[in-house]
Amino acid sequence: MTGVETQNRLAALAIWSAGLLILGAFTLIVGDIFWRGFSGFELGFLTEDPADAGRAGGIRSVLAATALILLVCLAVTLPIGLLTGIFLADYTAGGGRFAPLVRRSLDTLAGVPSIVFGLFGNAVFAHLLGLRISILTGGLTLAIMVLPFFIRSAEESLRSLPVSFSQAAEALGLSRLTFYGKIALPAALPGLMAGHVLVLGRALAETAALIFTSGYVTRLPESLLDSGRTLSIHILDLALNVPGGAENAYRTALVLIVLLFAINGALMALTRLSPSYREYR
Repeated sequence: MTGVETQNRLAALAIWSAGLLILGAFTLIVGDIFWRGFSGFELGFLTEDPADAGRAGGIRSVLAATALILLVCLAVTLPIGLLTGIFLADYTAGGGRFAPLVRRSLDTLAGVPSIVFGLFGNAVFAHLLGLRISILTGGLTLAIMVLPFFIRSAEESLRSLPVSFSQAAEALGLSRLTFYGKIALPAALPGLMAGHVLVLGRALAETAALIFTSGYVTRLPESLLDSGRTLSIHILDLALNVPGGAENAYRTALVLIVLLFAINGALMALTRLSPSYREYR
């Protein structure tokens, strides 16, 4: 066996070992949550509000608060993220100092601890703007936190498109609005959906920032200015602060994992079913 063959086999062994390690860790974590979460799980857990500090009852109000916070987050993130991604991918091709400054700012924000965003949201949205500790404050804080990830994902998705797309649009005399609406965004849909998955996963799993902004209460929210706890905060509270809350903590974690899988699957299915995606694939 030559030295090159030995190196290739060692490289393949290292690569396969890393892949199996990741798969094994994923299987252990998810398997443990499913095993413990399914124990005593009933559909009433999804339709009842928490009782006895979360030891009894279900997570109806927690699910409602989580959904509202995600909707606020996405309503801010998607338009701002898409427009900024288009700006960085298209309108800064000639160079200059502004675009690199924006990219460095986004990369820096992506590395800021989430608890810092929570302090910012509490000071600015809750107190300075008078939105109080509420679902709206939590959603806006989450949007600021996940925007860097979505913007960079959108930029890279648009930059990866063939230059011929833009050249053909210019030759046909299409406006930039038509080009992006009819050609660029549909062609970049898989990358944009991957950005959506990243945003939703980060938002659903967030805890520290929302403790300072959305609140801790378990009652069903009646408006965006009501407080409400998310699934991740509910898991944290049951696991650390409520004696005897471990069982419902695992059941809540199971719902969170299933919700993540369902959202990821739905987004990927919508991408593949899109006529624009099939046309430009």
